[in-house]
Amino acid sequence: MIALAFEERERLPLSRLARMFRFSRTEFYRETTEDRDRLLRDAIHAIALDWPTYGYRTITHELRRNGWRVNEKRIRRLMHEEGLVRQPSRRRGLKYRKHNHKPYPNLARNFVPQAINQLWVADFTYVRFHGRFIFVAFIHDAYSRRWFGWSIAPHFRASLIIGALRVALGARAPLAGFIHHSDRGGEYFDTEYLALLRERGAQISMSRVATPSDNPKMERFVRTIKDEEVYLRDYVDFDEAARSIPRFIHRYNNQRLHSKLGYRPPEEFERICCQLKSPTPA
Repeated sequence: MIALAFEERERLPLSRLARMFRFSRTEFYRETTEDRDRLLRDAIHAIALDWPTYGYRTITHELRRNGWRVNEKRIRRLMHEEGLVRQPSRRRGLKYRKHNHKPYPNLARNFVPQAINQLWVADFTYVRFHGRFIFVAFIHDAYSRRWFGWSIAPHFRASLIIGALRVALGARAPLAGFIHHSDRGGEYFDTEYLALLRERGAQISMSRVATPSDNPKMERFVRTIKDEEVYLRDYVDFDEAARSIPRFIHRYNNQRLHSKLGYRPPEEFERICCQLKSPTPA
């Protein structure tokens, strides 16, 4: 009866519907609220399935973008009830060999970019499957969090990061003086890699020893791609991983919300920034 009454809610007052179908208004509100909660829980699960590391704040903003009128406290309560509160990962990475190269100074430590192409951040990670490793190198823009350079290989040699840099330089045209920041891995001292950066007028910057906090945005992304892509997949071979990881990066750029970007995905944030800085026609 209440379901029938709900269909007529827009045409007739609730008091009249209650008399017609013989129920109290309290029953109506309770049942419709329970129905809405069920739909809301389904929507939360759908978002959490796509983006397993989203917290309740980001899920709240994603729901609002999809037309829901909800607050953070309610979403946090429902996520706790549904067991969707994520526990921090404590996986340990590989140890890489030491080298004797003289490091470059950390120019990014106190630098806050005010536009795209002012600070590029580079790093790499690995994918383990069937007792083997696949290595992935990344470059992203610290201002917009957009990923525009990457390379995937079954080895960890300088050609891996050189490939990511060439893709990035083909996609972007930074002005001379932009900062390229990385850790102190020996591959980032490769002669060809440094030559490509100097040709574009880059300032070379590197993190301090054993200080992940010098490169927090990249550390966060590496954790995200492992939690939301690598650990959820069972790659059959290298080719499957080489197809799947770029698809994730595309989704990340176009769909994943970031609190620091006003809960917008990187592509959307960059479009808005470009529109705001474009000259207004006379």
